Amino acid sequence: MFTVLDMAQPDKLEEAFEILTKRKNNTILGGCAFLKMSKKRIGTGIDLSRLNLDYIREDNGFIVIGAMAALRDLETNALLRDAFGGILSQSVRNIIGVQFRNGVTVGASVYSRYGFSDLLTALLVLDTEVELYNGGKMPLRDFLQKPYEKDILVQLRIEKNQRLAAFSSFRKSASDFAVLNIAVSNLDKQWTIAVGARPGRAVIAETASRALSQGHLSAEEIEAAAKIAADELSFGTNTRGTAGYRKALCQVLVKREIMEVLQCKSN
Repeated sequence: MFTVLDMAQPDKLEEAFEILTKRKNNTILGGCAFLKMSKKRIGTGIDLSRLNLDYIREDNGFIVIGAMAALRDLETNALLRDAFGGILSQSVRNIIGVQFRNGVTVGASVYSRYGFSDLLTALLVLDTEVELYNGGKMPLRDFLQKPYEKDILVQLRIEKNQRLAAFSSFRKSASDFAVLNIAVSNLDKQWTIAVGARPGRAVIAETASRALSQGHLSAEEIEAAAKIAADELSFGTNTRGTAGYRKALCQVLVKREIMEVLQCKSN
C-alpha cells in the first residue's frame, strides 16, 4: 500500500503542475488502482477531480478524451462504440471488472505506459495525439519513446476519420492481465499493426505494417505480414507465458485481426 503525506485538490492546471514539480515525490493521483499495489511514499498526492477532465467529446474533427475519463466511460460511450469499429470500447471491456474499470483513468493508463496495457495497443493504431500541460501535443508513438518527465497528461486527441480497426486480447482467465494483445487498422490502404503485453510496452510492427500496405492482401501476403510481425518484435517470458509462446501467438492473432478488418471493410 502506498503512503501519502499530504493531499492537494487544485482548481487549475497551472496550480497542479506547480505542486507536481515542487518536490520529487509529489505525484498525480488518478484512480490509484495500480498505485495501491505499490509501496511508494508520496509527499503530496494531487487529485485532479476539480479540473473537469472527465469528458469524451467531438472537437473540430477529433475525438477528445480527458485524462480523468474512466475506462468504463470508454467502454460505454456511444461515440466511441461507433468509431473505428468500436476498438477502444473493445480494448477495455475485459479488464478485470466493472468496478475496477470505473476507477482506472485514461490519463493514468497512458501516462504510466504500462507494458500490459490493452488501451495503449488500441490507441497506437489510431491517429492519436497526447496533449501534455508542459510538453504540448505529440503523436502517441513519440510520447511512448520519450523518457519519463514530470508533466500532466491533459487529454488525448484522436483524428476522427474512416479508419477501420480491430483488437484482440488473449488471456488465461477473464480477470487476468493479457498474455498478448493485438490491434490492427487500415486507412486508405495504409495498415498499422501494434502488439502489446509482449510483456513489454505496446509497439508498432513497422516492417509488417509496411509490407501489408504495399501488398494486394492475398492470403499469402497476409500470412507473410503476420510472420514478419512475429519475427521483428521482441518477446519476453513471465508467469503468463514464454517468449516462444507469445511469438507463436502473435502470428496467429495478427492474421486474425487483419482478416477482421477486411471483413469490416467488405460490410
